[in-house]
Amino acid sequence: MNYANFPLDKRMPLPSTDQEKGEDFIDVERLLGMAARQAKVVAVCAIIGLFLGVIYLQTTPKQYTSFAAVLIDEGLNKVVDDISAASVTMQNDAALLSQIEILNSARLASVVVDKLKLDQNQDFMNPPQSALAQGVGFLRGVFGFFRSGSDDVIPGMENVDAATRAAMIKTATHDYAVLKLQNEIQAQRNGRSYVISIAYQSTNPELATAITKAYSDAYLADQLNASFDATERAAVWLQGRLTELRESSQAASLAVEKFRAEHGLSANSEGQLLSDKQLSDLNAQLIVAQADTARASARYQQYKAIVDSGSESAFNDSAIASDQPSSSVIIALKTRYLAVTKRLQDIEANFGKDHPQAVALAKEKADVSAQIFGQLKQLTESYRNDYEVAQARETALREKIATAAGKSSIDNQSQVKLKELDQQAQALTTLYQTFLSRYEEASQQQTFPVGKVRIISDATMPLSASSPRTLRVLALSLVLGLMLGAGCGGLNEFNERFFRTGEDVRDRVGLKFLGYLPTIGGGKVKDEKPDDVPVDAKVASLSAAEKRARMRVSIDAPASMFAETLRNAKIAFDVVMEDQGSRVIGVISVLPGEGKSTVAANLAGLLAANGAKTLLIDGDLRNPGLSRSLGMETEQGLMEAVVNGQTWQSVGKVDRQTKLAIIPAVLRGQFSHTSELLGSAGMRRFIENAKETFEYIIVDLPPLGPVVDAKAFAPLVDGFVLVTEWGRTPRAMVRSMLESEPYIANKIVGAVLNKVNLKKLAKYGSLGGSEKFFDRYSTYYLEKSEQRTKQAA
Repeated sequence: MNYANFPLDKRMPLPSTDQEKGEDFIDVERLLGMAARQAKVVAVCAIIGLFLGVIYLQTTPKQYTSFAAVLIDEGLNKVVDDISAASVTMQNDAALLSQIEILNSARLASVVVDKLKLDQNQDFMNPPQSALAQGVGFLRGVFGFFRSGSDDVIPGMENVDAATRAAMIKTATHDYAVLKLQNEIQAQRNGRSYVISIAYQSTNPELATAITKAYSDAYLADQLNASFDATERAAVWLQGRLTELRESSQAASLAVEKFRAEHGLSANSEGQLLSDKQLSDLNAQLIVAQADTARASARYQQYKAIVDSGSESAFNDSAIASDQPSSSVIIALKTRYLAVTKRLQDIEANFGKDHPQAVALAKEKADVSAQIFGQLKQLTESYRNDYEVAQARETALREKIATAAGKSSIDNQSQVKLKELDQQAQALTTLYQTFLSRYEEASQQQTFPVGKVRIISDATMPLSASSPRTLRVLALSLVLGLMLGAGCGGLNEFNERFFRTGEDVRDRVGLKFLGYLPTIGGGKVKDEKPDDVPVDAKVASLSAAEKRARMRVSIDAPASMFAETLRNAKIAFDVVMEDQGSRVIGVISVLPGEGKSTVAANLAGLLAANGAKTLLIDGDLRNPGLSRSLGMETEQGLMEAVVNGQTWQSVGKVDRQTKLAIIPAVLRGQFSHTSELLGSAGMRRFIENAKETFEYIIVDLPPLGPVVDAKAFAPLVDGFVLVTEWGRTPRAMVRSMLESEPYIANKIVGAVLNKVNLKKLAKYGSLGGSEKFFDRYSTYYLEKSEQRTKQAA
């Protein structure tokens, strides 16, 4: 940067906020830097956490856990279901959860308490407790004591005699033991299987094993008892129902028979009513009669038609049935008729119709024809009689069928009611048989109770403690310690509001950073007091020789880092004030005790040692720390020279080694108008007079925070050097001062960080920052000079 083109009123603009840069990503480098800075805090908290974990392990009684496993056996369910009246199948999660609730029930816990007499077992009722649990119990007791008075009496116990009270106490103890066991037993399902694990934890391994085994046995017995009780209740209920069903079945059967007798609903061996059988037979006879009538009618009509056609055609149309007795006569007549007719035709053909034999044959033919016709008439009359007989028989059958059908209809209506009664009787009989079978099965089941569970893993004596687990407790303690350390470290980083690196100076307050001034001696000073001791007390504790040595570090150790930083400051204001002949440099700070007097004295000494004519003025008229540190005892100083109009020669002192001229300040009581003095015309004349002689005028001004003296002297200053203490000067305070005093801010050439701990500085620097490489810079800082610096400290 070209400082020649950097006017005093065009300084670097102040950042808009005092917060960190708002990156949208996690600054890993910054997090690692925080971790490195707070490593000791995290390590200490981790050690504390491990220590507390060890204490916990030493004060916590060991706990032993015994396990058992029971199986909800579907195979046993099937065996029982085949013979049981009450089938139970567990095939869903709800059924298994129900079994777990049974294991956690108070009834089962009460059985175990009574079996093992746990309410009288001190290992169960009052097990050893850890120190933490004892402390919590003590606090609860204290709070309970203050919450309810010690003289309180349990309600309802005022008028109870000793025996009743003892019984009540025993009952309460038993109930407490049941509740305690119910809360401490562990029952859970193993994965998606039908296996339920039972576990109990105690400080006594034998007690844990006994309780776990007793619990599994009690659960198995409870299942058997439940099966037996259910079967017994079913048998008793079935027995009562059987009596009712037997009586109901018998009454229904008697009602059927009584109804059948009252309505004459007799049945044959096939179960068919007699009226129905009679009607069926009549219908069959009617069908036969109808066939006979039709046949007789046809035959009668046929012969009647032959007879009605006359004797001539009777021979041709006659049909003779073979079943008639007269058939042989007609056949013989017909044969004779054919023979006569043939002879007649032969005679007529040979001799003519008039031949006597032809006449005789014709007469014989007519006579035979008359005989045939007469036989047909007799046969027709016979067939008419047969037809009439068949018709009469059919009519009689129809009348019988009508009578039988009426009676059958009445019987069928009664049959509907009879069927209803019969169905009811059959249903009751079937139900009675079913209940009788179930009752026999339930009776047999009482002598064969089978549970739905079986123990597949019996409780065994635990060989090692299940808790506390040493590795887990130590790991958890370490993690908690690390988390606590991270929290404390994060809190420390959150409370970090001070200047640590040059980037803080540039980014937070917008000033040029001139360099680091290490703590004199390169580390902790032997006579440095704790942080809670006031700065004035620290300075006052130093001897006069030590104070003067601090003011001459840049002279006694010109190759030190301290002197190198002051050279950088000299270059900075030389570049900015290149066109000015004599330069007035004000050394300021925001708070007292930041080392501005030491910086001013060493800067002036460095300039004078380099051959420049330099004047050092102690401008802190209220607290002339520079004059005291240099051991200058005089009756006249800056105030007298300005008030009396004297020149610097009348009150100045000159260092014989460096030729540095020094104007001390003499404290004059409670003089409070120092700001008017520093901004007066007399001060201006004094400075103008000094400019005629000196190239550099270094003025140690009061801090900006408590007084306004530096602001009053600002018009006479060409540039300021701001001194801030590393790790102690709040950034917000410096920023506020610069914003409220823009006139001073525009004249600040740069800022230096004083009293820097170089060993810690590297932890605050960025990965590529110069702070990480100060150990390499040591080759350019002569060791002899550093040793002289330490001796000066």
